[in-house]
Amino acid sequence: MAGEINSNYPSIDDLRNKAKRRVPKFAFEYLDGGCNEDVSISRNTREIREVQLQPRYLRNYGTSSSKTELFGVTYDAPFGIAPVGLQGLMWPNSPAILAKSAAKHNIPFILSTVTTMDIERASELTEGKAWFQLYNPVEDALRDDIIDRAQAAGCPVLVLLCDVPTFGYRPRDIRNGLALPPKMSVANILQILGKPTWALNTLRYGQPTFETLKPYTPEGLNLKQLGQFMDKTFSGRLNEEKIKPIRDKWKGKLVLKGVASLQDTEDAIRLGFDGIIVSNHGGRQLDAAQATIGSLQEISSTYGDRIEVMMDSGLRSGPDIARAMASGAKFTFMGRSFMYGCGALGNQGGDHTIAILKRQFQQVLDQLCCERVADLPDHLIS
Repeated sequence: MAGEINSNYPSIDDLRNKAKRRVPKFAFEYLDGGCNEDVSISRNTREIREVQLQPRYLRNYGTSSSKTELFGVTYDAPFGIAPVGLQGLMWPNSPAILAKSAAKHNIPFILSTVTTMDIERASELTEGKAWFQLYNPVEDALRDDIIDRAQAAGCPVLVLLCDVPTFGYRPRDIRNGLALPPKMSVANILQILGKPTWALNTLRYGQPTFETLKPYTPEGLNLKQLGQFMDKTFSGRLNEEKIKPIRDKWKGKLVLKGVASLQDTEDAIRLGFDGIIVSNHGGRQLDAAQATIGSLQEISSTYGDRIEVMMDSGLRSGPDIARAMASGAKFTFMGRSFMYGCGALGNQGGDHTIAILKRQFQQVLDQLCCERVADLPDHLIS
């Protein structure tokens, strides 16, 4: 294979398998796992792959393009990098790796409030194009200060998270000591010693911390105290009363992430959101949740002409992206796939993962004889 694709790892599954061998077990399971019995995480991808597309071989077909417009910006492909918490735990310096790759390949990068790089650095690496996902603080003053920083950094889109009213029940994380409050066990330390590349990179870049939140975090907290501070400072509950002042303050595009119902979509439109991301948090919150592709199809068919409808959760390949776009998504986002890339290939992981997905998606367009991404719904077998 030519270009930026490493022929040893031509698929996301290959990257996942390589990452599993290079990342300590507790960190890999934090990335890879869902909640409870992992029903939702497997259902997401399984039901996406039940979507079928029909080619049109004999039509008058020109050149296909994967370029996609969203909020007035033309991106090179219809997918972006979703917000992921604690990225530096899974692979050291990974948020910086992915931000650089997103800018290089002209796709969106969303920074999480609780990841291991701050807003200002994300903006610098993406030349002011990084989106920011706000995990809503309890105190209005803290909320406003973080929003001010995002606006000062030039973030064009603010993403509000609505699908974490409580933390998912994740047995792996409980066993590994990564629930709140977190702890580092002897078993975890032994796992680190068995992954020397990860350990050396952690020494180089430092222990992962919530960089955006450093100005607000008291110094000298141990892991237990940090967990208590986070639990006290932030609330995953989002309602109309909390949304209105954010909408009034934020001057850019506002997106609601975690939408899974027609009712929440209708409320999002009424409250002035510019877009929604249909998501079930990658299957990490509610094991009884509907698969995202089912939610997307219902929401896009009802409200797709009134608000930008995007999707994440369960997407693992270029054909998956095409299936989602054909089902009504205007754009898609992925988190785990890019983290697998970093875990497998380090600094080359972002470029390599994007190259795989671009190549796969372009092949689907060419095979369908579909010239524009916007025409993919015409190829959906209903």
